[in-house]
Amino acid sequence: MPNVFDFSAKLNNGEDKPLADYRGKVLLIVNTASKCGFTPQYKGLEELYEKHRKQGLEVLGFPCDQFAHQEPGSDQEIRTFCERNYGVTFPLFSKIFVYGVRQHPLYKYLTSQAGGLLGNSIKWNFTKFLVSRQGKVLHRFAPTTPPEKLEGDILKALKA
Repeated sequence: MPNVFDFSAKLNNGEDKPLADYRGKVLLIVNTASKCGFTPQYKGLEELYEKHRKQGLEVLGFPCDQFAHQEPGSDQEIRTFCERNYGVTFPLFSKIFVYGVRQHPLYKYLTSQAGGLLGNSIKWNFTKFLVSRQGKVLHRFAPTTPPEKLEGDILKALKA
């Protein structure tokens, strides 16, 4: 049975990154955007990453420009924006498609494993998926769920 660690994606610097490199870690996978009302969530995501990284949490940011053109920049512009404005140190990947015919295979898998309130499709920026150390999708969180509200579920996954 496939799991998250069977996929790979291109990092923001252009390097191919097998998600198998994160095997044994708890992952929080988020589709992000720099010009969205939820963009300040970068701060909370970075705080979670800093606080729980040593226990095995990895936050993975996947910029996406499919929602109201809210991620128009290049990969380098996105990285610079995230570092300068939110101190982001967690891995950022190259822009991807999170729904539709060009949907990245990782997101096809994530949405098949954890549907949303309005169906499986990603409806907006900052949809979050919590993944176990074994690569199983544990939870899907709505864009409106702030990162600090995820801490209990993250701690439970880290202890499992």
